[in-house]
Amino acid sequence: MNDGRAPVANPPTLLEVRGLRTWMQVPGGRVRAVDGASLEVRRGETLALLGESGSGKSVTAASILRLLPEAARIVSGEVLLDGRDLLALPEREMREVRGLRIGMVFQEPMLSLDPVMRVGAQIDEALRRRHREPAARRRLRAIELLRSVGLPQPERRIDDYPFQFSGGMRQRAMLAIALAGEPDLLVADEPTTALDVTTQAQVLDLLMAAVRERGMGMLLITHDLGVVARCAQRVAVMYAGEIVETAPVDRFLEGPRHPYARRLMEALPRPGSRHRPLAVIPGSVPVFTTEPGGCRFASRCDQAIPGCSIEAPPVRVTGPGHEVRCLRDGATAGAEPDSQAPASTDRPTPADAAAGMDTVGLDASPVQPGEVDPSWPGSLPQSPTTRVDDRPLLEVRGLRVRFPVRGGAMRRVRGWIEAVDGVDLGIARGRTLALVGESGCGKTTAGKALLRLVDASGGELRLDGVDLRSLGRAALRPFRARAQIVFQDPYASLDPRMRIEETLDEGMRSLRPAWDARQRSMRIDRLLEEVGLPADARRRFPHQFSGGQRQRVAIARALSVEPELLVCDEPTSALDVSVQAQVLNLLRELQRRRGLACLFITHNLAVVETMADEVAVMYRGRIVEQGSAGRVLAAPAHPYTRALLAAVPRIEVPRDPGTVAAAAVPDLPDPVADREGCDYRPRCPLASARCARERPRAQPVGPGHVAACHERWGDPGPGR
Repeated sequence: MNDGRAPVANPPTLLEVRGLRTWMQVPGGRVRAVDGASLEVRRGETLALLGESGSGKSVTAASILRLLPEAARIVSGEVLLDGRDLLALPEREMREVRGLRIGMVFQEPMLSLDPVMRVGAQIDEALRRRHREPAARRRLRAIELLRSVGLPQPERRIDDYPFQFSGGMRQRAMLAIALAGEPDLLVADEPTTALDVTTQAQVLDLLMAAVRERGMGMLLITHDLGVVARCAQRVAVMYAGEIVETAPVDRFLEGPRHPYARRLMEALPRPGSRHRPLAVIPGSVPVFTTEPGGCRFASRCDQAIPGCSIEAPPVRVTGPGHEVRCLRDGATAGAEPDSQAPASTDRPTPADAAAGMDTVGLDASPVQPGEVDPSWPGSLPQSPTTRVDDRPLLEVRGLRVRFPVRGGAMRRVRGWIEAVDGVDLGIARGRTLALVGESGCGKTTAGKALLRLVDASGGELRLDGVDLRSLGRAALRPFRARAQIVFQDPYASLDPRMRIEETLDEGMRSLRPAWDARQRSMRIDRLLEEVGLPADARRRFPHQFSGGQRQRVAIARALSVEPELLVCDEPTSALDVSVQAQVLNLLRELQRRRGLACLFITHNLAVVETMADEVAVMYRGRIVEQGSAGRVLAAPAHPYTRALLAAVPRIEVPRDPGTVAAAAVPDLPDPVADREGCDYRPRCPLASARCARERPRAQPVGPGHVAACHERWGDPGPGR
């Protein structure tokens, strides 16, 4: 039986794209967003379209559906669905194709769902196009669709609005709408970006099940190689508007042949990457307004030869179903680089900096690990305590944050959400603690409470021995400079009307009033240099940067006041794998040079392997497991930690069928539900009678490693 990932024997071609060219009009010319792309999707299979942001993936999907913005125009090419050219259809007939023949799942469901329509009404809109039957019958179909995509209690939730759903539930509602038209082809554009690992696993398994059970084809657009390994039968790698490699997924994962594809794979965080820089690709995807004279990847390629910048590379066949667009032969293009030689892409060249490329510079500074770089202009005197030691800079004891749940005409309090419930943490200088868990578990609330951005309901917060909760507003101000935060979405956290120099200067004027304008200006230049941005970036606005560059600006803003503690809230969750590697390298190097203590909030356990010294796993506001990163990731003691690890998409051939088991767990329970016993009990395959009646206490399972689980120490009571 086909498991949704095994190749279908001789499947017929459903979608064929030939020589597609889509250009966009901009003030300087026409950008060749898609420039001669060709691909095909067969019935019953998933083709993954892989590449960095800006490579043309989403424009390709929009061209297939003919949903382009006004500035874009399809110049040439064919888009054949069962042999019928969609580009030749009048708009009236194309409207019948969208939704009925081709379904679409977008990256951000909250922007795609109508916020003022109930979810059931939006599904009914799609059903009315396919089924001419009474409204009551369509409602039953809508409920069944929601049940089929794994939405809990669909009879009740069908009348909710999108804002009442979690991120994973909204994505399932989008999938139900896409499936309501019973399409032949499903186009999924980054459907799991920024979702936590268990929700991502659930959504991916739902997509795979839909392809398997309905015999559809799926075009899965992604930048995540783990998602490719989990879902696809074939992969097409896109770069600067061209398809540069196409292959069966197993052959591709065993060894990509194009240098670009190989560098993407090398940029992934892997076991053992804690003490070495991640591989990065210098620069960013170029924008072409004219026909390039040679290979589009040549300026970023570590294997380029003189001919690469002159001659357009041909498409070479390197094996069954495996094609590569590269001048170099397959053996050379796929060869492993010298593991002993330092990667030249880890250090930007002056030309890179002048061009504003999104690179990371690893400065060969003489500062020892755990020391702060003293060479900053206008720096405050540094204390010898900035070296790494075991004394906590931040101490948290019994931290609680609760929010009221109001209802009724008088908005009376009907209950309380215990967002953070008795959390104990400690972070030493020069160390990183990763706070891990699903969306909604309380990670971000805890991080904000540590900085007094939300009010704690109880517990102690001590920074360098000072009780922050006892400080008034005026007394707290000096401590704002000692602890800063980097938010998940830099575009939302940066003022779009302020230039970068104004953004960086604002914090220094407010929190470091002793620094004069000249000192602040010198520090802005040094900050931009340290985070790998060119000097002229100071005059730009946030919209003029890529996602990775905006995140660097956010990091520079946090570092501008010389903090001792940095809270990073999902800083890489929505970034390409190559940009993620750059940002992680940057954070590690800045921590090494400055001796920062770091709280790294994330749901990405692969990133934890790279960044963290210690790990705390959070569930429903409580820490269920804590210890050194090596011990927790290698030998997780709590069933929840094991479920998180099992849900991480891994690059392995063949995929272990057991890795999808965690996707079957239900959503997080109602936040105001009864909390008697173990919180994880409703989702735990090992739950016992004791778990229902007694809350587990954290107990040691090894040196510096604790877990709160009855299963770990056995259950003397009945009901196992």
